[in-house]
Order: sequence, then structure tokens, then C-alpha cells
Amino acid sequence: MNSVDRQMTQKKLRSQGCILCHRGAKMVLFITGVCGRTCWYCPLSSGRKDKDVVFANERRVENPGEAIEVARRMSALGTGITGGEPLLRLDRVISYCRELKKEFSPAHQIHLYTGIAPAREDLATMTGLVDEIRLHPPRDCWETISDSEYLESAAIARELGFDVGIEVPSLPGIEHLAAALPALDFLNINELEWGESNAEEMRSRGHLLADGVHNAVKGARGWARPLLADSRVHWCSSAFKDSVQLRKRLIRNARNTARSFDEITKDGTILYGVLECQDDVPPFIRRLGSDMYEIRDGQVETAWWVITRYAEDIPGRKSVLERYPDRGLVVEVTPV
Repeated sequence: MNSVDRQMTQKKLRSQGCILCHRGAKMVLFITGVCGRTCWYCPLSSGRKDKDVVFANERRVENPGEAIEVARRMSALGTGITGGEPLLRLDRVISYCRELKKEFSPAHQIHLYTGIAPAREDLATMTGLVDEIRLHPPRDCWETISDSEYLESAAIARELGFDVGIEVPSLPGIEHLAAALPALDFLNINELEWGESNAEEMRSRGHLLADGVHNAVKGARGWARPLLADSRVHWCSSAFKDSVQLRKRLIRNARNTARSFDEITKDGTILYGVLECQDDVPPFIRRLGSDMYEIRDGQVETAWWVITRYAEDIPGRKSVLERYPDRGLVVEVTPV
């Protein structure tokens, strides 16, 4: 995160949802991949886009109880509900939110993204369960945002006690959303990001990556610049999401779930060693103590340094794994 992003983060974090995200303390609850819109910039992966599936962080879940377990294992202080379009599965939203609040108390802060302008009836059903509404008006209504149904919905939501904002990616023309600021508690601008599912659309519009490290699109910060002086406007960079938000969330999870032999990296991933095709635990590993190995899926898992230090004495295939905590995404496999 560069100095500009750091200063803006320190100065402008007014949304309680953003404050908790900055601490890596919010579980991400992907409530469905179904959506009635076809935004060209949508970054959803093929495994989630248009799929009616639920994920808590990176884990597929089938019910609120499983989501609660994911939240518990990262000591979550809140939840961000996203999609797809969550309000197309409003009953599911209500069910998960009710159980989360019941388990962790009403102080468990929940924010919800939606591309729909919710009607009073739908907002009323979420009262006391969702704390913060983040509206995502489509790009084609930004020039006329003052006359849109989104500001009507925002007014109703604030009347009912929600914190209300708009959250959109930085696109050309975003300066038109200045007209909406008097009706909002905040306006979050996410740096436009290049992804596997929107790459073709990005190329067709002549967009380029800003650098070779992150997924940020060149020019995105400049499009948002006219709005950034307003204290209600918050800029969320691609670098911040990768190097701060995600890392802190992974570290919280790793501290709760790592085994005694797992090494937690500075990025919140874990390192450990794997012996494949072992019929039994080698005697010298047993002598290290039962807390220094585990048998899973027919493999022996132990500290990475055991694998590297004693590689010549261990028969069979060996490797060092780096992965997200709690049996999450495998980042890298290094044969030894």
C-alpha cells in the first residue's frame, strides 16, 4: 500500500464495515452467483459466476452452521454479503444473517452489496439483521443518479436505520456520482480490476494493466480523482485488497487453525511438509512427538523443515506445501 492509500485509509475510514475489513476481521459471505445483470467489468470467476452456490471466505458451505464455523475459525467481528445478486436470494440472506447475529450477538456487523434498489418491504425484512447497505447502481444511470430509484431506496434505508452508501468500481464517468453524496453516508470506489472473466471485455475497451504485480487497470485512480477530496468518499486500491485486507484475514484464520508444526508466513499462508505414499510414519518422525505430524488422506504431514532436512533419509515423494489456512487454496507445491 503506497503512502497516498495509507493516508486516505487513516483519514477516511468512516463506514464500520470498512473499518472491520481493514482489520481483516470480516468474513466474506458469497450468497449466490446468480445475477440479473451482465456488467462487463464483473470480476467473478467461472466457478462462481451464474452459479447458485454459497461460499464463506474461500470455503463452499451448505448452511448457516457451516458459515458460522468459518467465521468462528477466523474470529470474525462481522460479515460482508456479496454475490451475484444477494437480494435474488433474500430468504437465504435473512436465514444466514439471523443465525450469524444469534451466534455472535447483534454487534456482529453485517454489510450487504446489491445491484438492486431495494423496496421498503425488502429493507424492512432485513432491519436488525443487516447493518449497512451498499448499493451498486449500473454505469448507465450514473449521469442521472439524482433521479434514480437508487437514491429513493437510499432514503428509505436511512429512514429505517441502515447505514447506506454506494460502492462501485472506478470507471470513466464516475464523477457524476458526486450528485448522490448528499443522500449517502459514504461512497466507496474500488479500483477497477482485471480478472479472468472480464479480460476479453477489458481488451475490447483498450484497457491495460497498471503494472505487472497487481490486477489494477491503468487510469482507474485518475477517473476517481475528482471525487476523492470529499470526506465521504473512500478509495480502495487493488494493492490494499491484496497486501492488507486479504493478508490480515488470512493471518487471523491461520492463528486460530494452524497446527503446532505449521509455519505461518507473513502473508497469512501456512507451510508444511508432505510425505506421499507412506504406509507408516517414519520412526524418526514419530520420535519428534505426536504433535509434530498428522496422517491425512493417506499422507504424512509434518513440519516443512523435517522434509527438507531429512530428505535423503525419507523414501517416496516429498514436497513442501504453501496454502491458505484451514485447508484452503494451495498456493504452491515445491518438490523436495
